[in-house]
Amino acid sequence: MEDDEEEDYMSDLFIKQDVRPGLPMVRRMKDAIQKEEKQKEANEKNRQKSIKEEEKERRDLVLKSALGNENKGFALLQKMGYKSGQALGKSGEGIVEPIPLNIKTGRSGLGHEELKKRKAEEKLENYRQKLHMKKKANEQAADQFRIRFKNKQEERKMEGDLRKSQRACQQLDMQKDIDVPKETWYWLEPEEEDKDEEDKEDECTSSDLSVSEKLHILTAYLREKHFYCIWCGTTYEDPEDLSSNCPGDSAADHD
Repeated sequence: MEDDEEEDYMSDLFIKQDVRPGLPMVRRMKDAIQKEEKQKEANEKNRQKSIKEEEKERRDLVLKSALGNENKGFALLQKMGYKSGQALGKSGEGIVEPIPLNIKTGRSGLGHEELKKRKAEEKLENYRQKLHMKKKANEQAADQFRIRFKNKQEERKMEGDLRKSQRACQQLDMQKDIDVPKETWYWLEPEEEDKDEEDKEDECTSSDLSVSEKLHILTAYLREKHFYCIWCGTTYEDPEDLSSNCPGDSAADHD
């Protein structure tokens, strides 16, 4: 064949060709791709169709074609006054096209498709429930974190108020020549390495009280003994002056 013959590199046809580097390789690739596509088309045309494919094509062709007069059912409808393209029913409220056929081609049993659909829906619902539970757990964790953070802030504030009350109590007691606090924790503890056994027992007893309980007891002592309010930072003259001018005996009352 002529295609198999070697090219004459001395011919005018070859001399007139574009001989830029890389172009012959591109041409050969394009020719190979075109030949492969043509071969695929030829194989597709020459391929013998299977029995199932032929049955499907014939079935689709029949279903797409309209019923003719040779169909006995259609002929009976026409005798009763039915016209092609008209809806069924006395007042024309019925269907126009026949009910489509749902032909089963697989080997699975009856109800298999419905079972697959139901399982897929159950799987999707379980996935949604897991997402909902995860979202709810994250929200609960965030709420708990906010509560813990708020409690820590309030605890730090109470500890600061307690130290301020202890400092004020020590100063006011010493102004009245009180050398020993009513309770050891009423004053700020001196940072000493050696403590007596009695001081250790008192410390254990005071540790049973929470910070809020200590703060409540100490502020009440300051008000009763020294007419002093740590929230106002003021020492009043007498109980009447304290009760009439001080808003209350807690931080909330002074906010």
